[in-house]
Amino acid sequence: DVTLDPDTANPFLILASDQRGVGRGHQWTLLPNSPKRFDTEPCVLGSQGFAVGRHCWEVEVAEAGDWWAVGVAQESVRRKGVLSFTPQEGIWAVGQWFGQYHAFTDPDWTPLHLTCLPRAIQVCLDFTEKQVTFADAESEAPIFAFRLA
Repeated sequence: DVTLDPDTANPFLILASDQRGVGRGHQWTLLPNSPKRFDTEPCVLGSQGFAVGRHCWEVEVAEAGDWWAVGVAQESVRRKGVLSFTPQEGIWAVGQWFGQYHAFTDPDWTPLHLTCLPRAIQVCLDFTEKQVTFADAESEAPIFAFRLA
């Protein structure tokens, strides 16, 4: 299980007390400014980092709202200013942007044509296969795969 790192959370986000869930707040929370914290984008990183092996986890998205993204980011991802949410920025993610599902690819987002809207997404980071894959956690239907450089 992945837990979220509150020290990286954008002040617009509200983390669950067990640090396993996150939601959007209705106002900016006064939090200490830190080099680890996302200051512009509504992002939060997991507490755990991975460098070898295969790691999978599930993210519930059924009640995530009109816009959200789930994925993997390099520990060195830029935390200040606007991000493009692409592999070039060190982010491999899929998400919904006001009813449209996308893989956040360079230079343009790749539309995802999902036959069934997932309630939860399985994210797998596989260093052996050098890829990040996304699948419907219930049906196991593939959603998208990124190759790692």
